[in-house]
Amino acid sequence: MNVVIVIPTYNEEGNIERLIEILENDIFPKIKNHEMSILIADDSSPDGTADIVRNYMKKYKNIDISVGKKAGLGAAYLRGMSYAIEKMNADVMFEMDADLFHDPNKIPEFLEKIEQGYDFVVGTRYSGGGSIPSDWGIHRKIMSVYGNLFIRFLFGVKGIHDWTGGYRAIKKEVFLAEKSKLDKFTGYTFQVGFLYNAVTDGYKVAEVPFVAKDRTRGKSKIPGIETIIRTLILVISVRIIKGSFGKFLVVGGIGFFLQLIVYRILISSTTLPLGASNQISAQLAIFSNYNLNNLWTFRKEKSKNTTNYFVKMLGFFVTSNTGVLIIQSGLIQLGEILFGREFPLPYVYFVLATGVLMVYNFTMYRFVIWRKKPR
Repeated sequence: MNVVIVIPTYNEEGNIERLIEILENDIFPKIKNHEMSILIADDSSPDGTADIVRNYMKKYKNIDISVGKKAGLGAAYLRGMSYAIEKMNADVMFEMDADLFHDPNKIPEFLEKIEQGYDFVVGTRYSGGGSIPSDWGIHRKIMSVYGNLFIRFLFGVKGIHDWTGGYRAIKKEVFLAEKSKLDKFTGYTFQVGFLYNAVTDGYKVAEVPFVAKDRTRGKSKIPGIETIIRTLILVISVRIIKGSFGKFLVVGGIGFFLQLIVYRILISSTTLPLGASNQISAQLAIFSNYNLNNLWTFRKEKSKNTTNYFVKMLGFFVTSNTGVLIIQSGLIQLGEILFGREFPLPYVYFVLATGVLMVYNFTMYRFVIWRKKPR
C-alpha cells in the first residue's frame, strides 16, 4: 500500500527537520511491505518551514509539500489528505504532529491494525499504557483528561478512549466517504467530528496506545477557549440530535415540571418536610417518564407486551424511587436541615438535586431498564 504521513505545519522550523530525519532514517527502513511517503501541509509559515521542506525534497524523493493559507487544523488536513490521494496515490494516510508529540516508533503498529482489516486507527493516550506528558500543567491535564471523559460519556461509544488526539491512520475509502461532511469542522473539532462520523457510519476502529511527549522546540498550539466551546457545542448537539440523551432530556424536562408543580403545592399548603414533599411529587414524574421513555427515548428496547410493560415499570419505579429517595430527596432534606426553608431555598435545593439525579437516571435507564440485548 502507498502510505502517506500527512503533517500539518505552521512555524515548525525547529521541529520538522528532526521529524523528517527520524522518519526517513529510523522508521521507514523497518517497514518492508509498504511504500512510505511524507506530505507536509504547510499553512504559509512565515518562519521558512516550507523552504526547509523543499530542501529535503531534493534529498528524499518520497517527500512532497502542499502550501495553503492559514485556515486551521481541519482545513490543513482536508487539503493535505486530498492532495495525498490525488497527487501521491495514497491508500492510507496518517495524521501526525510535527513536534514529535506523537511517537514515530508506533507507526508500524498502526499499519498492523490496518493490515488486520481496520479502517481507522486511533492513537490513544488514555488506555493500554498510553499517557499524556508528565510536565503538562494541571489545567492542561484536566482539560485533556476530563474533556475526553465528557465526550466519551455523551457519545456512548465503547472502545474509543481518545477522541481529541491527532495521531491516526485512515484508509483512503474512509476519507473519501466522509470528506463532504468534514469541511464544517473548524480547528480541533475536526478530530472529534471525523472520528464520530466514521464510527456512526460503521467503519472499523482500533486503538494503538502511545506515550505523548511535549514539544521541546517552538510554541505549543494549545486549543483556545473558542475551540473548546466549539467542541462542546459539537458534542452536545450531536448527542441531542442523534442520540437518546437528547430525548431523555426532553422527557426529563416534562417530568421535572410535573414534579415541580406538585412539589410547590405540597410545600405551600402542608407542613410536610421538604424531602417528603419531593418524594410524593416524584411519583407523577416517574410515571410520566416511564411511559414517554418507553414509547420514544428507548423505543427500540420498549416493552413488547403487557407483562413486560409492567415488569419494566416495576423496575423503573424501584430504580427511580431509589434515586429520588437517596439522591434528590436526601439532598433536599439535607438543605432544609442546614439552611432552612425560606423562599426561594426549597426551589434551589430542588433544581440542584435534580441535576445530580439526572446523571443517575440516564445511567440506570440506558444500562438497566432499557439495556440493549446482546446480538
